[in-house]
Amino acid sequence: MSSTLMAAATMGGAATLPSLANAAESTYQKRFKKPAKHTLKFGAAGFNARNLLIERAGALFFAQDLEERTDGEIRIEFIGDNQICGQLSCVKKTQQGIVDIYAASTQNSAGGAPYLNVLDYAYMFPGRASQYHFLYSPESQKILRDPLEKRHGLKFLFSHCELRGIQLGQKWADKPTVNKLETLFGTKNRVTGTQLGRIAMQQLNLNPVPVAWEETLDGLKQGLIDGAETWASAVAYANMSPVVSQSVDLKFFCGTEHTSMSSKVFDSLSPELQEAVLESAYTAQVHVQAANEAALVKTVGFSDPQLPGTLFDQHNVRPAFLPDSEIRMAEEMCSPEFNPEPWAEWRERLNKWAGGIDTYSEIHRIAREVPADMLPENVEPRRWWKEA
Repeated sequence: MSSTLMAAATMGGAATLPSLANAAESTYQKRFKKPAKHTLKFGAAGFNARNLLIERAGALFFAQDLEERTDGEIRIEFIGDNQICGQLSCVKKTQQGIVDIYAASTQNSAGGAPYLNVLDYAYMFPGRASQYHFLYSPESQKILRDPLEKRHGLKFLFSHCELRGIQLGQKWADKPTVNKLETLFGTKNRVTGTQLGRIAMQQLNLNPVPVAWEETLDGLKQGLIDGAETWASAVAYANMSPVVSQSVDLKFFCGTEHTSMSSKVFDSLSPELQEAVLESAYTAQVHVQAANEAALVKTVGFSDPQLPGTLFDQHNVRPAFLPDSEIRMAEEMCSPEFNPEPWAEWRERLNKWAGGIDTYSEIHRIAREVPADMLPENVEPRRWWKEA
């Protein structure tokens, strides 16, 4: 059995070999030639083999690829389902050494690692293609990865890419599909741990209310909030589809379900194993880029027209794709390019942490090196830690 299977066996409850194999997203028996030199705990928030087939964040794929790539020298104890840490706590438990690797959104993780706010300037990324392009860019090393490692002790490995919108609850089920920005003005919406996300929502009159991810479903079900700022596949993987009526594609800032590693743990590995971690992260990034784009259409149902049998189709969740003119209006209301003052304090802080880089301008520039309408699956993969 692979170490992911053995880790599943420690999670409690009766478990047969087939059920353990399903939990590890593999029916293969792994026979490694080398003894384990490092056994690493992977705290994967609420993820498991089932929901990682909905939101293709790549966490299990990375764990399995790294084990195989090192022929067992690195073993991974994959602990999901919020059993060792959740969306808000995984980052802190990695910093504390309780887990070695974690998966959670950068926005929820920004509470424990505030530099992750650097991804959350409003309308910095025109689309998902520009997000992937930035993460592959060698320039992401100095703008994102190095400051994060220096300030927070985290090695950013890879991420899924979507852009956040407003997921409206059941009180909007009988209302027309949203096609104008002003329809959302004055609504009350859940916000994550990102400080910059709050700025964007305030400028758009979306009344951000901090609600823990685990409590968001109840808030939408009971009508305590109108909606939640998150992305489409997050609604689907977290079983929120039954309480969401419209998925409004505002695209106003990042939704990035990333995987990071303790830099102390990474530094403790031999150069060969460090290279294996980076290569597995690169392979996982390529996998996520293609798999999540397919899953958005074929599994989630975030498309127009919507494919029958998808999760959104089954639960009557309507994707609401706003016209370009409405997205432009939102951008002019809240982005640092057109409305710089609300961002000035955080922008100065992030620039200082980055060693004087103008973080917004630099990421904004890189994000526009690819066409705004480029298909995300067509972005060319690059090994970001190697200069061109």
